Amino acid sequence: MQQSSVFPAFVSDIESQLKAVAQVRQNEISRVISDRNAQFFEAEADKLDGWADDLKLGLEREIKELDRQIKEARRAATAALTLEEKLAGQKQIKTLESQRNDRRRSLFDAQDRVDKQRDELISQIEAKLTQTSSLQQLFTVRWRIV
Repeated sequence: MQQSSVFPAFVSDIESQLKAVAQVRQNEISRVISDRNAQFFEAEADKLDGWADDLKLGLEREIKELDRQIKEARRAATAALTLEEKLAGQKQIKTLESQRNDRRRSLFDAQDRVDKQRDELISQIEAKLTQTSSLQQLFTVRWRIV
């Protein structure tokens, strides 16, 4: 009789140990998935930042070049001797300033696109963070010592 009272305690102890091992393993798998998602996020964020920096630098160079051209056109218009040359210079300045304003708008639009893509990336990662896991008993092993 003592053996039968010890046996259920032994089985209960094994079951609790197996549940503990399964929980530890489940936590390890969740951590690995989380680490992998973090690496994915970092890689995608780096790509996005690189693209944004390239775009921004290109537009800023164009804006600086237009600023330089505007200064030259102003000097030329100031130095012009005839009214026709001065008017032509002012038209050129106006055209260059319009192009510069377009580039500035493009720069702001590009920054807005980058922010939008970053938000989408964060949303995608958040969706992946909502992990679900389940534990399902596949089989039960029973034995009897005879």
